[in-house]
Amino acid sequence: MLTIQDPELTQLMHEKMHEKMHEQQPASWLRQLNQQPILDLPFRSYFLLAVAFSIIAIAIWAGYLNGYFTFSTTGLSPIIWHVHEMIFGFSATIAVGFILTAAQTWTGKASIKGLPVLLFIIVWLMARVCLLINQPTFIYIAIALQSLWWLASIAVFSHLVLSSQNRRNYLFIPLLISLMLLNITLLSLDLLNYSELAQHIARTSILMFCLLMAILGGRVIPFFTSSGAKLKAITTPTWLTTLLIATSVAGIVVFILSAFIELSFSPAGLMIVSGILHIVRLSYWRSIATLKIPLLWSLHLAYFSLGFGLILLGISYLPFEYLNIPLQFSDALHLITIAAMALMIFSMMCRVSLGHTGRALIVHPLVSWLFIFIFIGATARVLLPIFHLPLLGWNSSAFLWLLAASCFLKVYFPVLTTKKVERLYANKNT
Repeated sequence: MLTIQDPELTQLMHEKMHEKMHEQQPASWLRQLNQQPILDLPFRSYFLLAVAFSIIAIAIWAGYLNGYFTFSTTGLSPIIWHVHEMIFGFSATIAVGFILTAAQTWTGKASIKGLPVLLFIIVWLMARVCLLINQPTFIYIAIALQSLWWLASIAVFSHLVLSSQNRRNYLFIPLLISLMLLNITLLSLDLLNYSELAQHIARTSILMFCLLMAILGGRVIPFFTSSGAKLKAITTPTWLTTLLIATSVAGIVVFILSAFIELSFSPAGLMIVSGILHIVRLSYWRSIATLKIPLLWSLHLAYFSLGFGLILLGISYLPFEYLNIPLQFSDALHLITIAAMALMIFSMMCRVSLGHTGRALIVHPLVSWLFIFIFIGATARVLLPIFHLPLLGWNSSAFLWLLAASCFLKVYFPVLTTKKVERLYANKNT
């Protein structure tokens, strides 16, 4: 009979066994490097770097929107720089850090740590610096560095799942490859002055992240909910998940083709149907039972925002005279990027940071405020432009992001930079 184990507990036990196997080995500079807590699996450094960089990126973007900062006219366009750094500099970095860490639990094989993680960090940081300089030569270097980072990440993950024949997670390989190709295409098109097409690729990347959230969320949210809220195992109809994934993939295909082929229909219907299916799926997950558990209600709220955001995206295709409100595609998209993507990312980071360092899943009071700041920021970003207050919406969202990211760093910097707690965590507040 197939049993489901808590992934953080499995991870901790695996790492303890791995340490005992090597505790008799003589010390060396490489062993000392491998023992640095910040380099112990990719999640620690990736989480901290991505969140810290997001503060810089949002501050620059807010400065640009308010006329205090200008971008180079020969490099990436401002909107593409912003979109790229938040999707790929922030979201993709954390997603890859999580997947490379979780792969060790999924496969039972050791993931990278120590020197390889340090090399990954160096490549990632060099790419960020090149994109900040934002000159053509440095953008080409950034494309090469970003490609190297993606290829190395995919190679590590593929080796882990293929060598262990972990077929259940093979699907992440084409997903990661697709995100890499979208990343490189986005930068290349904008550098070649195809900015409109680059924006289309950026939006496609966000829809790909929606698919990734549908897959990961469908796996972890029901399990975390049943274990954390002490409920019976939560099940979702197989037909619903299959239909949801098929509709999501079809929506992405239609959306990306719409830039190259004149279609007789828009992806609006598929987006709306996908959003409804997400919300129907969520209805099976006992959300009411999570209201007193921040690490759970945040995931449920993020997943609801994913479904509702896709519905709004579809509605945004309708002419304004049918809506009586000026709902823009880009405004609706930010409900997904902030309330769905960012909220789910921060929630998973908070949980993984505790679980994979051996700590109890009991959150600091600031963490609840972190989640609230993210959601209010998303709401302001979507609603205020509708009421003809776009700058206030942008500034409010940026300010709340800075607060949320600062809360994360304050709470989790000491967690992610110190050794694992040598005890099994209590499964009290999952």
